[in-house]
Amino acid sequence: MPRYWHQDVESGFGSEPAEVAVSVSVLDMSISLDGYVADEDDFLGGDDGHRLHNWFADESDPPSGPTQEFFDEWKACGAVVSGRRTAELMDHWGGDHAGAPIFVPSHRPPPPAARWGYPLVTYVADGIASAMEQAKAAAGERDVQVRGGYTGQRAIEAGVLDEIQIHQIPVLLGRGRRLFDVLPSEVELDIVRVIDTPEATHIRYRIRR
Repeated sequence: MPRYWHQDVESGFGSEPAEVAVSVSVLDMSISLDGYVADEDDFLGGDDGHRLHNWFADESDPPSGPTQEFFDEWKACGAVVSGRRTAELMDHWGGDHAGAPIFVPSHRPPPPAARWGYPLVTYVADGIASAMEQAKAAAGERDVQVRGGYTGQRAIEAGVLDEIQIHQIPVLLGRGRRLFDVLPSEVELDIVRVIDTPEATHIRYRIRR
């Protein structure tokens, strides 16, 4: 797993600077070749409405190889920052993400389930930067997974997104919701990892600062 490090300059006089692991925020999304993450009705393409997620959600074929690696990454994250639309469509993943807390940037009050029934779901009213700060504090040294195209765009705009992991599916949806629609400026990326499988090409990028 790619990991950022910084030197601990307060390690004491005469001692070697210590390298300390820090949390990395990763926008992780499945996407069609023409750039869509869902159609206009939030379905994911195909006859079953699930085409973009079939690479990992085929119950007849238990996860193995790269797919299992991605499952392990998702389960190992320390927190999730999710857009409100995504969080509500997923019913807030039942209240947590494999035990990790969920932070939802939104100016509107949370729905009843998130307000009273899901103690690990926090709605953050003061923006994406605050939501990310709280998520990284909760995650410690572990990754923060980011869900939702709009939220990913706002995190890039605010300078609080570190990496992007794309699962590019060999299909053209032809319409729908784009992952990157409008950004305020050009953003340069470095390729960190590429895993090619028959079902998807998985590319992880680091955002240049």
